[in-house]
Amino acid sequence: MPPILSPEEILSFRKEIYRYYKKNRRSLPWRDTYNPYYILVSEVMLQQTQVERVNEKYREFIAAFPDFSALARAGLNAVLRVWSGLGYNRRAIALIKLAKTIVADYGGNLPQDVEALASLPGIGKATAGSLAAFAFNQPSVFAETNIRRVFIHFFFRDSENIHDREVLRLVEETLDRKNPREWYYALMDYGAMLKKAVLNPNRRSAHYKKQPPFEVSDRKIRGAVIRTLLKRGSLQSKEIAGAIEADPDRVDRILVRMRDEGLVREDSGGYYIP
Repeated sequence: MPPILSPEEILSFRKEIYRYYKKNRRSLPWRDTYNPYYILVSEVMLQQTQVERVNEKYREFIAAFPDFSALARAGLNAVLRVWSGLGYNRRAIALIKLAKTIVADYGGNLPQDVEALASLPGIGKATAGSLAAFAFNQPSVFAETNIRRVFIHFFFRDSENIHDREVLRLVEETLDRKNPREWYYALMDYGAMLKKAVLNPNRRSAHYKKQPPFEVSDRKIRGAVIRTLLKRGSLQSKEIAGAIEADPDRVDRILVRMRDEGLVREDSGGYYIP
């Protein structure tokens, strides 16, 4: 069970986080805007990609697709050409679907209600909470990797297998409701510092998973397939395997999964990105 905090303990915790944030706040372009579309793009990019790499791609993506309407009209091929380098390319498909939904159902405006946000394609509870906080400064309750790290470090030092429901109770209890947006940014920056300063507290989370080596290598092959098809157009499976120097049977299996996910299409034995 998470500890029950006194008002003094909550105040002390906030002071510690804000003290660090005041001196070490990261300057990131999506923090300088309240544009809901820009913030959504950054949140999706940040889901599984390091901040440094997102920082390189964010402005390029916004310049190419400046709003929901522009993204909804774009083809996957065009989006992936900009997205390339971020990895986890299924997020690009999800963003296009999301843009189309927002244009069709919400007049091109991101809804502000957390439940409405969570119902959007590709948006779970945590991302819905972060969007509500960062785009609309709402006191939503959510946890992501850095936030989870902070709370485990401060309040669960002698615990193992910590469930997010325990973390979220403390997130809600300590939330700065007057300025949730800055508070969550402060927590994230403190958590990013902890990643370098101490043994990762998230290893003690019940939700911590280390990616198996075969998943890492499959992801590399998928990325190589995307880059090759963007450069050369439609190719047969054996041609792709030769171009990326990978096992043909493995490439076959990966291409079938990518086709089923909508990342590639197959026509007369050739694979291409629509």
